[in-house]
Amino acid sequence: MSSITSAPTSSSTGMADFNRTTSRWGQITMIAGLLISLAGPLYLVFFGGLDIGAAQLWIAFAAVAATFGIIWIVEPLTYYPVLGPAGMYQAFMIGNISSKLLPAALIAQTNIGAKAGSKRAELAAVVAICGAAVVHLFSLALFVGLLGTWLISVIPPSVLLVTRLYVLPAVLGAVLVQAIVSMKQPRTTVFALLVSAVVVFVVLPLVPSLAMVSTAIAVLGTIMLAWFFRGAQSPAAPAIREE
Repeated sequence: MSSITSAPTSSSTGMADFNRTTSRWGQITMIAGLLISLAGPLYLVFFGGLDIGAAQLWIAFAAVAATFGIIWIVEPLTYYPVLGPAGMYQAFMIGNISSKLLPAALIAQTNIGAKAGSKRAELAAVVAICGAAVVHLFSLALFVGLLGTWLISVIPPSVLLVTRLYVLPAVLGAVLVQAIVSMKQPRTTVFALLVSAVVVFVVLPLVPSLAMVSTAIAVLGTIMLAWFFRGAQSPAAPAIREE
């Protein structure tokens, strides 16, 4: 009996240590990345002899925040249920989340049958992101660093045009299908499709200025509808969290 009860305790302790370590080093890494990314611009502003005042910097920041500020809120809310805290640190440090890291995490979780939000799903996302980053770096070194100029010279312009037009929609479409299959939430899926269609075919033609926040409108609208029309859950049979 002791061996049976000790396994979950050991697993919980190990996961708690993992989360604690991830939180500590994730914050340190993100802060270090922020400081490194700002080092160049700050050097130019203060030591580069550029005639840039504090007012101009704040105006530029306000312009960027007005355009992309909503994404700072929507993206973490959207990605967290799939990636988990550890995967979020990795994803926002690496980048290309929706087109590379999120598909990798979804496919890994689906292949091992991990339930979204569970510990297995979180660990699968971490490993998948590591694999995606390694493949990406290897591909960059080979196809861009070594063969980039040669490939551009031999690929016909028509193929490059088709690639630009269809590759990203194909990737995002695959991510959408994978997310629908993995989440198994038909009601929320219908809400998401309906809200997206309304935003694209009704809201944007009427108010084109909302194009930059159209994604946020679709995400928040879907969340509100899914919450308002959520099904009643029986208190007598609480859901069991997958470890």
